[in-house]
Order: sequence, then structure tokens, then C-alpha cells
Amino acid sequence: MPSHASQDRQSLHYIVRSGLAGGIAGCVAKTVVAPLDRVKILFQASNPDFQKYAGSWSGTFRAVAQIYGENGIRGLLQGHSATLLRIFPYAAIKFMAYDQLEGLLMPTRESQTNLRRFTAGALSGMTSVFFTYPLELIRVRMAFSTRNASHSPDAYHRPSFLSAMKHIYHEGTHPLNPPASSSTPSAGTNQTSIFTRFPILKFYRGFIVTITGIIPYAGTSFLAWGFLRSRLLPPSTSGFKHPTPIADLCIGAVSGALAQTVSYPFEVVRRRMQVGGITRPDRWLRWDETVRAIWSTRGWRGFYVGLSIGYLKVVPMTAVSYAVWQWERRILGL
Repeated sequence: MPSHASQDRQSLHYIVRSGLAGGIAGCVAKTVVAPLDRVKILFQASNPDFQKYAGSWSGTFRAVAQIYGENGIRGLLQGHSATLLRIFPYAAIKFMAYDQLEGLLMPTRESQTNLRRFTAGALSGMTSVFFTYPLELIRVRMAFSTRNASHSPDAYHRPSFLSAMKHIYHEGTHPLNPPASSSTPSAGTNQTSIFTRFPILKFYRGFIVTITGIIPYAGTSFLAWGFLRSRLLPPSTSGFKHPTPIADLCIGAVSGALAQTVSYPFEVVRRRMQVGGITRPDRWLRWDETVRAIWSTRGWRGFYVGLSIGYLKVVPMTAVSYAVWQWERRILGL
């Protein structure tokens, strides 16, 4: 029986259905929390227009009110088109990869361990990030843009997906502060040369810290999800999978909260590096100097700025994501 299940899991028909279930789940979950996602990016990346709101729950809602007052509902959803373009393949690959790794590492209930759950989750998260990271960077840049930060606030236009992509591709072509002539090339000159020769690298700002951060995030999330389901939802003796939407929502919420707490400092560093092309378009910001910059300005609290809104966003997002994923799996017979 396990061998037949394994063969079915590796069939193209199963893989496509698994990816479809994961992609839809991700899109639904991201849409639910889209306004909070935009505010969190503005807080994490230290957008000067919204720093006065950071650090409190009330500030989160005041920031939402300001965005809505300036740009309406479209302002709250700014960057969401890029989010959906990214999240469908991201969630599809993540859940599809976890399905495959679960069958490979844990083919039977007796073989399920917390280490294997963590490993399967971490590897699935890393795989999805590798293939979709440029879309994530474009999405962050679209969400980071605000009216007051524009050189001409009166003529401000919300960045489109293509305009954000073009801006990233061409940034740093003309450094704002060219390094003084010297017999020894500066680090800025070398990095500008790298960007000139390999413009695709501009779409991977913050990639290393993202990969590092996804290991505890995805690993903890899937570990908690698998562990809690194995304890709270024992398998049916009849073989019929009964719908458990409330349990799925609750277990998903706990999994999201734990994963967010463990990985949040990596996310803050990642956001700073992703918008580094705006603040320092002529060079590649290293993760260690980004860490030092955050520490020098706000200490350890700087690594948890926006955590409250992170919980407000991630907990319902993860809950909805897992619940819709399970619902799709039952519909598609997975």
C-alpha cells in the first residue's frame, strides 16, 4: 500500500493538483492580509513617512488610515499584483515540494518525527524561495514607494509591476556619489561593475539572508503543523477524511505565530537589504553591515520592529493558508 501511494504521489497528475491546491491557498491567504502586509513592509524598511507609527498596535491602524486617506483602497493594495504573481508559484512550489518530501522522508505514520517534519518544511521553503525571489523583490519595492518619498509628490504615480522591474534593472547605472579617483578601486566601484555586468543580481538583493531566514520559518511552521495535527487529529479508522476547518485554522494560526517569532529578525534584515537599491543604488549591501546598522540605530529592538503587525498579518494568513490548502486537498482527492 505505501508503495502505491508513493507512486501516485510522484505522478504528474498528483503533482499538478498538489501545486494548484497550494497556489490557490497562498493567493487567498495573501489577499486577506494585503493591507497589513503593505504597512509591515513600510515599518520594516524604515520608510520615513511611517516611522512615527511603528512600534504600536494603534500606529498600525493609523498607518492604514493614512494610506487609505491618500490613495484609497488601491493604496492599501499597492504591490498586491506583484504579490499574487509571486505567491501563486511560491505557495504552489512550497506545498508541492512538501508533499513530495513528506512522502519521501515520512512514508508511514511511524516514520514521522519532528526533525523530519522540520527538514521537509525547510527544504520546501528554500526551493520555493529560490525560484520566486525576484518577484518578491519587485513586490517589496512597489509596496515601499510612498507619495512623500517621491521626488515630485504632486506628480506621484503608484509604481506598476513593469515600472518597478525596470527601475531595479537600471538602478545604480549612474551612481549618485561617484567614488573619488584612486589607484586602488573601491568596494563601491567593484560592486557597481558587478551590477553592470550581471544586472540580474539586482533582483537578488537580500537573497542570502532570505534563504537563511526561510529555514527556521518554513521548518518551524511545518513542524508545528504536523506535530499538532498528529496529536489533535488522529487518523480516521474508516479512511474517510472528515473536514476539519476550525481545527485547521487554529493549528495553522499557532504554526504561523511560532514560525514568525523564530524567524522575524531575519525578515527585518531582508527587508532592509531589499530596499537597499533605493538607499544605496551603487552598491550591494552586505547582510553583516545591515545587521550593524539596525543594531546601532535601535539596538535589539530594531530586529523586532513591526513584530506586532507581523503577528496580526502572519497568524491569520497562515491559518487561512493551511485551512484552504486542506480544503483544496480534499476537493482534489489528494
